[in-house]
Amino acid sequence: MSQVTEPVGAGLRRRAPRWRPRSVGAGQWPVLGVISCGGVVGALTRYGVQLVWPYRASGFPWSTFTINVTGCLLIGVVMALVVDVWTGRRLLRPFLGVGVLGGYTSFSAYTLDVGQTLADDAPRVAVAYLVATVLAALVAVWAASTGTQLLLRRPWRRRRGRAR
Repeated sequence: MSQVTEPVGAGLRRRAPRWRPRSVGAGQWPVLGVISCGGVVGALTRYGVQLVWPYRASGFPWSTFTINVTGCLLIGVVMALVVDVWTGRRLLRPFLGVGVLGGYTSFSAYTLDVGQTLADDAPRVAVAYLVATVLAALVAVWAASTGTQLLLRRPWRRRRGRAR
């Protein structure tokens, strides 16, 4: 009678392959670089505005409100220009839109301001700030993108490849 032997380790469970993060392709490094550089510029600008224009803890946070609304306004302008005028510039949108303006606007500071205002027993100010920021930001991005697109379509504007 012959004995059947199992291979060594046959009764052990197989290890699942280790998870490895997907590597960044060589073409993505420039994009990550311009986003990082733009983020530094935007964050330093926001920090400077908040240093120059501080506010009381229980008062309306005008500096953060203004930063977020003007940032949304600029995002509307930049995105309209990137789509209609500055086409073919692969790194411009990530630098300006994601980097500079993403670093400049701060909706995390917005939520902290709401919490701080509530903690300082000013619920009316907190709710007014909560609602006003969202509405003003949406109106700003819509008005800026629509206004920029209208200005770009003006009849006096020279189009490429067209005679006047």
